[in-house]
Amino acid sequence: MKIGIPKEIKNNESRVGMTPAGVFELTKKAHTVFVQSTAGEGSGFFDADYIKVGAVILDTIEDVYSQSDMIVKVKEPIESEYSLIKENQIVFTYFHFASSEPLTKAMIASKAICIAYETVEDEEGTLPLLTPMSEVAGRMAIQQGAKYLEKPIKGRGILLGGVPGVAPGKVLVLGAGVVGVQAAKMAAGLGAHVTIMDINMKRLRYVNDVLPNHVITAFSSEYSIRQHIKTHDLIVGGVLVKGGKAPKLITKDMLKEMRPGTVVVDVAVDQGGCFETTKATTHEDPTYIIDDVVHYCVANMPGAVPYTSTIALTNVTLPYIVSLANNGWEKACALDKTLAKGLNIIKGEVVYKEINEAFDLELIEA
Repeated sequence: MKIGIPKEIKNNESRVGMTPAGVFELTKKAHTVFVQSTAGEGSGFFDADYIKVGAVILDTIEDVYSQSDMIVKVKEPIESEYSLIKENQIVFTYFHFASSEPLTKAMIASKAICIAYETVEDEEGTLPLLTPMSEVAGRMAIQQGAKYLEKPIKGRGILLGGVPGVAPGKVLVLGAGVVGVQAAKMAAGLGAHVTIMDINMKRLRYVNDVLPNHVITAFSSEYSIRQHIKTHDLIVGGVLVKGGKAPKLITKDMLKEMRPGTVVVDVAVDQGGCFETTKATTHEDPTYIIDDVVHYCVANMPGAVPYTSTIALTNVTLPYIVSLANNGWEKACALDKTLAKGLNIIKGEVVYKEINEAFDLELIEA
Protein backbone atom coordinates (compact mmCIF):
# COMPACT_ATOMS: atom_id res chain seq x y z
CA MET A 1 0.00 0.00 0.00
CA LYS A 2 1.02 3.63 -0.51
CA ILE A 3 0.86 5.54 2.78
CA GLY A 4 1.08 9.33 2.93
CA ILE A 5 2.21 11.47 5.85
CA PRO A 6 1.41 15.13 5.16
CA LYS A 7 2.72 18.06 7.14
CA GLU A 8 0.24 19.25 9.76
CA ILE A 9 -1.03 22.71 8.91
CA LYS A 10 -3.32 23.47 11.84
CA ASN A 11 -2.21 26.51 13.83
CA ASN A 12 0.94 25.76 15.85
CA GLU A 13 0.66 22.01 15.29
CA SER A 14 4.18 20.59 15.25
CA ARG A 15 3.38 16.89 15.62
CA VAL A 16 3.68 14.50 12.69
CA GLY A 17 1.68 11.38 11.88
CA MET A 18 4.54 8.91 12.24
CA THR A 19 8.12 8.72 13.49
CA PRO A 20 10.94 7.33 11.32
CA ALA A 21 10.82 4.19 13.45
CA GLY A 22 7.19 3.69 12.45
CA VAL A 23 7.97 4.31 8.79
CA PHE A 24 10.69 1.65 8.94
CA GLU A 25 8.16 -0.96 10.08
CA LEU A 26 6.12 -0.24 6.96
CA THR A 27 8.91 -0.03 4.40
CA LYS A 28 10.45 -3.29 5.54
CA LYS A 29 7.08 -4.91 4.71
CA ALA A 30 7.40 -3.50 1.16
CA HIS A 31 4.90 -0.67 1.62
CA THR A 32 5.66 2.72 0.10
CA VAL A 33 5.62 5.67 2.51
CA PHE A 34 5.42 9.23 1.22
CA VAL A 35 6.45 11.94 3.69
CA GLN A 36 5.94 15.60 2.89
CA SER A 37 9.19 17.53 3.08
CA THR A 38 9.86 19.02 6.56
CA ALA A 39 6.74 17.29 7.99
CA GLY A 40 8.67 15.93 10.95
CA GLU A 41 10.95 18.87 11.72
CA GLY A 42 8.69 20.31 14.41
CA SER A 43 8.93 17.00 16.29
CA GLY A 44 12.69 16.71 15.84
CA PHE A 45 12.62 14.29 12.89
CA PHE A 46 14.22 15.42 9.64
CA ASP A 47 13.85 14.42 6.01
CA ALA A 48 17.19 12.62 6.16
CA ASP A 49 15.89 10.48 9.04
CA TYR A 50 12.93 9.37 6.93
CA ILE A 51 15.04 8.78 3.84
CA LYS A 52 17.32 6.46 5.85
CA VAL A 53 14.39 4.18 6.65
CA GLY A 54 13.13 4.05 3.07
CA ALA A 55 10.57 6.86 2.88
CA VAL A 56 10.03 8.89 -0.27
CA ILE A 57 10.06 12.65 0.37
CA LEU A 58 7.53 14.68 -1.59
CA ASP A 59 7.61 18.47 -1.83
CA THR A 60 3.95 19.37 -1.48
CA ILE A 61 0.90 18.32 0.46
CA GLU A 62 -0.96 17.95 -2.85
CA ASP A 63 1.58 15.34 -3.98
CA VAL A 64 1.18 13.37 -0.76
CA TYR A 65 -2.60 13.22 -0.97
CA SER A 66 -2.72 12.48 -4.70
CA GLN A 67 -0.26 9.56 -4.57
CA SER A 68 -1.43 7.83 -1.38
CA ASP A 69 -3.98 5.10 -0.72
CA MET A 70 -3.98 5.92 3.00
CA ILE A 71 -3.31 9.21 4.78
CA VAL A 72 -1.94 9.07 8.33
CA LYS A 73 -2.26 12.35 10.23
CA VAL A 74 -2.48 13.75 13.73
CA LYS A 75 -5.22 16.38 13.52
CA GLU A 76 -8.41 16.50 11.50
CA PRO A 77 -8.15 17.88 7.97
CA ILE A 78 -8.80 21.61 7.77
CA GLU A 79 -10.72 23.36 4.99
CA SER A 80 -7.76 23.71 2.63
CA GLU A 81 -7.30 19.91 2.74
CA TYR A 82 -10.90 18.92 2.04
CA SER A 83 -10.55 18.98 -1.72
CA LEU A 84 -7.33 16.94 -1.60
CA ILE A 85 -8.99 13.87 -0.11
CA LYS A 86 -9.94 11.28 -2.72
CA GLU A 87 -12.84 8.87 -3.00
CA ASN A 88 -12.03 5.50 -1.34
CA GLN A 89 -8.88 6.95 0.28
CA ILE A 90 -8.35 5.86 3.89
CA VAL A 91 -7.85 8.79 6.26
CA PHE A 92 -6.63 7.71 9.71
CA THR A 93 -6.42 10.54 12.22
CA TYR A 94 -8.15 12.32 15.11
CA PHE A 95 -11.42 13.61 13.63
CA HIS A 96 -13.72 14.59 16.54
CA PHE A 97 -16.56 14.86 14.02
CA ALA A 98 -19.27 15.67 16.56
CA SER A 99 -17.68 19.06 17.24
CA SER A 100 -17.57 20.17 13.58
CA GLU A 101 -20.45 19.94 11.13
CA PRO A 102 -18.45 21.46 8.23
CA LEU A 103 -15.75 18.78 8.62
CA THR A 104 -18.39 16.06 8.82
CA LYS A 105 -20.15 17.21 5.68
CA ALA A 106 -16.84 17.60 3.83
CA MET A 107 -15.79 14.05 4.64
CA ILE A 108 -19.19 12.72 3.64
CA ALA A 109 -18.80 14.51 0.31
CA SER A 110 -15.26 13.15 -0.18
CA LYS A 111 -16.50 9.53 -0.04
CA ALA A 112 -13.29 8.60 1.77
CA ILE A 113 -12.89 5.96 4.48
CA CYS A 114 -12.65 7.98 7.70
CA ILE A 115 -11.22 6.06 10.66
CA ALA A 116 -11.00 8.15 13.83
CA TYR A 117 -8.28 7.51 16.38
CA GLU A 118 -10.53 8.72 19.19
CA THR A 119 -13.25 6.08 18.67
CA VAL A 120 -11.02 3.00 18.29
CA GLU A 121 -12.25 1.08 21.33
CA ASP A 122 -11.23 -2.23 22.85
CA GLU A 123 -13.42 -4.83 24.58
CA GLU A 124 -12.86 -3.20 27.97
CA GLY A 125 -14.22 0.10 26.69
CA THR A 126 -10.89 1.90 26.73
CA LEU A 127 -9.68 4.10 23.88
CA PRO A 128 -6.10 3.01 23.14
CA LEU A 129 -5.34 5.68 20.54
CA LEU A 130 -6.76 8.53 22.59
CA THR A 131 -5.08 7.49 25.83
CA PRO A 132 -1.51 8.77 25.20
CA MET A 133 -2.69 12.20 24.06
CA SER A 134 -5.10 12.34 26.99
CA GLU A 135 -2.17 11.57 29.28
CA VAL A 136 -0.18 14.41 27.75
CA ALA A 137 -3.12 16.83 27.82
CA GLY A 138 -4.03 15.99 31.42
CA ARG A 139 -0.52 16.68 32.62
CA MET A 140 -0.24 19.82 30.50
CA ALA A 141 -3.52 21.14 31.90
CA ILE A 142 -1.85 21.56 35.27
CA GLN A 143 1.40 22.86 33.79
CA GLN A 144 -0.46 25.53 31.82
CA GLY A 145 -3.01 26.23 34.53
CA ALA A 146 -0.27 26.86 37.08
CA LYS A 147 1.33 29.37 34.73
CA TYR A 148 -1.89 31.27 34.06
CA LEU A 149 -2.61 31.55 37.78
CA GLU A 150 0.26 34.03 37.90
CA LYS A 151 -0.84 37.63 38.44
CA PRO A 152 0.89 39.15 35.37
CA ILE A 153 -1.33 36.91 33.22
CA LYS A 154 -4.46 38.00 35.15
CA GLY A 155 -4.59 34.91 37.37
CA ARG A 156 -5.21 34.93 41.13
CA GLY A 157 -1.50 35.07 41.93
CA ILE A 158 -1.48 31.59 43.43
CA LEU A 159 1.48 29.19 43.68
CA LEU A 160 -0.18 25.79 43.45
CA GLY A 161 2.19 24.09 45.85
CA GLY A 162 2.18 26.90 48.38
CA VAL A 163 5.17 27.43 50.70
CA PRO A 164 5.71 26.83 54.43
CA GLY A 165 3.16 28.93 56.27
CA VAL A 166 0.98 29.44 53.17
CA ALA A 167 -1.72 26.99 52.10
CA PRO A 168 -1.37 25.37 48.67
CA GLY A 169 -3.65 26.22 45.78
CA LYS A 170 -6.83 24.26 45.19
CA VAL A 171 -7.43 22.32 41.97
CA LEU A 172 -10.81 20.95 40.89
CA VAL A 173 -10.76 18.23 38.22
CA LEU A 174 -14.01 17.35 36.45
CA GLY A 175 -13.86 13.78 35.16
CA ALA A 176 -11.90 10.81 36.52
CA GLY A 177 -10.89 9.36 33.16
CA VAL A 178 -7.38 9.38 31.74
CA VAL A 179 -7.21 13.19 31.50
CA GLY A 180 -8.56 13.67 34.98
CA VAL A 181 -6.31 11.12 36.67
CA GLN A 182 -3.21 12.52 34.98
CA ALA A 183 -4.19 16.08 35.88
CA ALA A 184 -4.82 15.09 39.48
CA LYS A 185 -1.50 13.25 39.63
CA MET A 186 0.41 16.29 38.35
CA ALA A 187 -1.39 18.71 40.65
CA ALA A 188 -0.84 16.45 43.63
CA GLY A 189 2.84 16.17 42.71
CA LEU A 190 3.11 19.96 42.90
CA GLY A 191 1.61 19.84 46.38
CA ALA A 192 -1.78 21.31 45.50
CA HIS A 193 -5.01 20.43 47.26
CA VAL A 194 -6.92 18.37 44.65
CA THR A 195 -10.57 17.41 44.32
CA ILE A 196 -11.58 15.11 41.45
CA MET A 197 -15.25 14.63 40.55
CA ASP A 198 -17.09 12.05 38.47
CA ILE A 199 -20.49 10.35 38.24
CA ASN A 200 -18.84 6.92 38.01
CA MET A 201 -18.20 5.55 41.49
CA LYS A 202 -16.00 2.78 40.10
CA ARG A 203 -13.62 5.43 38.74
CA LEU A 204 -13.69 7.37 42.00
CA ARG A 205 -12.79 4.23 43.93
CA TYR A 206 -9.90 3.66 41.52
CA VAL A 207 -8.66 7.22 42.06
CA ASN A 208 -8.97 6.79 45.80
CA ASP A 209 -6.81 3.66 45.61
CA VAL A 210 -4.01 4.91 43.33
CA LEU A 211 -3.56 8.62 44.06
CA PRO A 212 -2.15 10.26 47.20
CA ASN A 213 -4.34 10.87 50.24
CA HIS A 214 -4.53 14.61 49.60
CA VAL A 215 -6.47 13.92 46.38
CA ILE A 216 -10.12 14.01 47.45
CA THR A 217 -12.88 12.33 45.44
CA ALA A 218 -16.42 13.70 45.16
CA PHE A 219 -19.53 12.59 43.31
CA SER A 220 -20.35 15.03 40.53
CA SER A 221 -23.64 16.90 40.34
CA GLU A 222 -24.58 20.44 39.38
CA TYR A 223 -25.08 21.35 43.03
CA SER A 224 -21.72 19.92 44.05
CA ILE A 225 -19.89 21.61 41.16
CA ARG A 226 -21.47 24.96 42.08
CA GLN A 227 -20.21 24.58 45.65
CA HIS A 228 -16.66 23.60 44.70
CA ILE A 229 -16.02 26.27 42.06
CA LYS A 230 -16.41 28.99 44.72
CA THR A 231 -13.25 27.90 46.52
CA HIS A 232 -10.95 26.40 43.87
CA ASP A 233 -8.24 28.29 41.99
CA LEU A 234 -7.77 26.04 38.95
CA ILE A 235 -10.58 24.04 37.33
CA VAL A 236 -9.79 21.37 34.74
CA GLY A 237 -12.51 19.99 32.47
CA GLY A 238 -11.62 16.46 31.42
CA VAL A 239 -14.93 14.76 30.63
CA LEU A 240 -15.33 12.51 27.61
CA VAL A 241 -18.30 11.23 25.63
CA LYS A 242 -16.97 8.69 23.16
CA GLY A 243 -17.34 10.16 19.70
CA GLY A 244 -19.91 12.73 20.89
CA LYS A 245 -20.12 16.24 22.24
CA ALA A 246 -18.98 16.96 25.77
CA PRO A 247 -21.70 17.93 28.28
CA LYS A 248 -21.70 21.53 29.55
CA LEU A 249 -20.85 21.08 33.22
CA ILE A 250 -20.07 24.72 33.93
CA THR A 251 -22.53 27.28 32.59
CA LYS A 252 -21.88 30.97 32.00
CA ASP A 253 -23.78 32.03 35.10
CA MET A 254 -21.45 29.87 37.23
CA LEU A 255 -18.49 32.08 36.35
CA LYS A 256 -19.89 34.79 38.63
CA GLU A 257 -19.58 32.35 41.55
CA MET A 258 -15.83 31.93 40.95
CA ARG A 259 -13.25 34.26 42.44
CA PRO A 260 -11.63 36.78 40.07
CA GLY A 261 -8.48 35.28 38.53
CA THR A 262 -9.70 31.69 38.69
CA VAL A 263 -8.30 29.69 35.76
CA VAL A 264 -10.35 27.13 33.82
CA VAL A 265 -8.66 24.69 31.43
CA ASP A 266 -11.00 22.84 29.07
CA VAL A 267 -9.30 19.70 27.78
CA ALA A 268 -12.62 18.65 26.22
CA VAL A 269 -12.45 21.54 23.74
CA ASP A 270 -11.91 19.10 20.83
CA GLN A 271 -15.39 17.76 21.58
CA GLY A 272 -17.03 21.14 21.89
CA GLY A 273 -15.90 21.79 25.46
CA CYS A 274 -17.45 21.05 28.84
CA PHE A 275 -17.78 24.75 29.78
CA GLU A 276 -20.55 26.79 28.17
CA THR A 277 -18.12 29.67 27.60
CA THR A 278 -15.50 27.53 25.85
CA LYS A 279 -14.25 28.60 22.44
CA ALA A 280 -11.26 26.96 20.83
CA THR A 281 -7.98 28.87 21.13
CA THR A 282 -4.45 28.29 19.83
CA HIS A 283 -0.97 28.05 21.32
CA GLU A 284 -0.33 31.43 19.70
CA ASP A 285 -3.25 33.07 21.52
CA PRO A 286 -4.24 30.55 24.21
CA THR A 287 -6.43 32.46 26.67
CA TYR A 288 -9.32 34.86 27.00
CA ILE A 289 -11.17 36.28 30.00
CA ILE A 290 -14.90 36.24 30.72
CA ASP A 291 -16.25 37.63 34.01
CA ASP A 292 -12.67 37.83 35.35
CA VAL A 293 -12.18 34.08 34.81
CA VAL A 294 -9.17 33.10 32.68
CA HIS A 295 -10.08 30.49 30.04
CA TYR A 296 -7.38 28.25 28.51
CA CYS A 297 -9.01 26.27 25.69
CA VAL A 298 -6.26 25.23 23.27
CA ALA A 299 -7.62 22.61 20.89
CA ASN A 300 -4.35 20.77 20.33
CA MET A 301 -2.62 20.95 23.69
CA PRO A 302 -0.20 18.03 23.04
CA GLY A 303 1.04 19.90 19.97
CA ALA A 304 3.11 22.08 22.30
CA VAL A 305 5.29 19.08 23.20
CA PRO A 306 5.54 17.42 19.77
CA TYR A 307 8.58 15.24 20.36
CA THR A 308 6.95 13.49 23.31
CA SER A 309 3.52 13.43 21.67
CA THR A 310 4.60 12.10 18.27
CA ILE A 311 6.51 9.18 19.78
CA ALA A 312 3.66 8.38 22.18
CA LEU A 313 1.14 8.47 19.34
CA THR A 314 3.16 6.30 16.94
CA ASN A 315 3.65 3.75 19.72
CA VAL A 316 -0.09 3.05 19.76
CA THR A 317 -1.21 3.75 16.17
CA LEU A 318 1.48 1.72 14.39
CA PRO A 319 -0.02 -1.77 14.85
CA TYR A 320 -3.31 -0.57 13.35
CA ILE A 321 -1.55 1.24 10.49
CA VAL A 322 0.41 -1.92 9.66
CA SER A 323 -2.79 -3.98 9.68
CA LEU A 324 -4.58 -1.50 7.42
CA ALA A 325 -1.61 -1.46 5.04
CA ASN A 326 -1.27 -5.26 4.97
CA ASN A 327 -4.95 -6.12 4.72
CA GLY A 328 -6.87 -3.11 3.43
CA TRP A 329 -9.50 -1.44 5.59
CA GLU A 330 -12.31 -3.96 5.13
CA LYS A 331 -10.31 -7.04 6.08
CA ALA A 332 -8.38 -5.22 8.82
CA CYS A 333 -11.64 -4.08 10.46
CA ALA A 334 -13.20 -7.51 10.05
CA LEU A 335 -10.21 -9.08 11.81
CA ASP A 336 -10.07 -6.49 14.61
CA LYS A 337 -13.26 -5.29 16.30
CA THR A 338 -11.24 -2.66 18.17
CA LEU A 339 -10.17 -1.03 14.91
CA ALA A 340 -13.67 -1.42 13.45
CA LYS A 341 -15.01 0.88 16.18
CA GLY A 342 -12.89 3.60 14.59
CA LEU A 343 -14.98 3.59 11.41
CA ASN A 344 -16.94 6.87 11.40
CA ILE A 345 -17.74 7.63 7.76
CA ILE A 346 -17.50 5.12 4.91
CA LYS A 347 -17.78 6.28 1.31
CA GLY A 348 -20.17 9.09 2.15
CA GLU A 349 -22.23 7.23 4.75
CA VAL A 350 -22.16 7.94 8.50
CA VAL A 351 -21.69 4.71 10.45
CA TYR A 352 -21.08 6.10 13.94
CA LYS A 353 -24.16 6.79 16.08
CA GLU A 354 -22.87 9.82 17.99
CA ILE A 355 -22.12 11.72 14.77
CA ASN A 356 -25.63 11.03 13.55
CA GLU A 357 -27.07 12.26 16.85
CA ALA A 358 -24.96 15.43 16.80
CA PHE A 359 -26.18 16.54 13.37
CA ASP A 360 -29.34 14.49 12.81
CA LEU A 361 -27.80 12.61 9.90
CA GLU A 362 -28.89 9.26 8.51
CA LEU A 363 -27.07 6.42 10.25
CA ILE A 364 -25.92 3.43 8.19
CA GLU A 365 -24.88 0.19 9.88
CA ALA A 366 -21.18 -0.54 9.27
